[in-house]
Amino acid sequence: CIYGLLAVLLWSTVATAFKIALGYFIPLQLVFVAVMTSIFALSVIVVAQGKFGLIAKQFIHRPFFYLLTGLLNPFLYYYVLFEAYDLLPAQQALSLNYTWAILLPILAVPLLGHKLTKTDILAAIIAYSGVYVIASGGNLTSFNFDSPTGIAFVLCSTVIWCFYWVINTKDDGDAIVSLLLSFLIGLPFVTVAMMLHQPIEFISWSALAAGMYVGLFEMGLTFVLWLMALKTTNKTSNITTLVFLTPVLSVGLISVILKEQITASTYIG
Repeated sequence: CIYGLLAVLLWSTVATAFKIALGYFIPLQLVFVAVMTSIFALSVIVVAQGKFGLIAKQFIHRPFFYLLTGLLNPFLYYYVLFEAYDLLPAQQALSLNYTWAILLPILAVPLLGHKLTKTDILAAIIAYSGVYVIASGGNLTSFNFDSPTGIAFVLCSTVIWCFYWVINTKDDGDAIVSLLLSFLIGLPFVTVAMMLHQPIEFISWSALAAGMYVGLFEMGLTFVLWLMALKTTNKTSNITTLVFLTPVLSVGLISVILKEQITASTYIG
């Protein structure tokens, strides 16, 4: 439970960290710095756990699997997510991004052969009604969105994230090594995309610190804490439920640190 709470507390800070870091970087640049940081952190953990030999073994066993996961996460998912945060208020991007938890069981129907219960259907209707309330800023009849592109990006990020986790249900390797492989394979795609768009010409210490924070506490160390929480608990549902504390805590930090006025539509949505 302690591992789970630590993971939730760290994840609660990243929406604020995204907006701060995006004050220094364009989205692709932030993805690059964060992924580099995450690769370093995950490599240290894998070596410390004595699993270095598994990196080549797992990749040779399923190269195309890791090519696909690397394209989805970190490349596409974080590029799309950071574009959304760049265009939207943090409270909107955060709230809409967390609808992946509702989308996942829906996508599991065609992709994994699962069945939807009446509760799943009701939850989806309620959740996506909330999406409309948040996206419209509470103007339910105007169909006027502040940033349709930003909303499209953040909802697209939920689809990419769900596809990534559905594909990972087929992973038979060590979870931390698999994540490291995904990031190692995703890095060249991130690098080429950034170089074609806008390379990093200068980076200040404050910018580097912001990007590294995102890499450590969104992508790298926090994921390891979450895995440790799942491995050490007797009841997985108790741990997975903790993740829904994240948006609540995040909104508080967004209000205090970023000075965003949290709108009534965000609370209601």
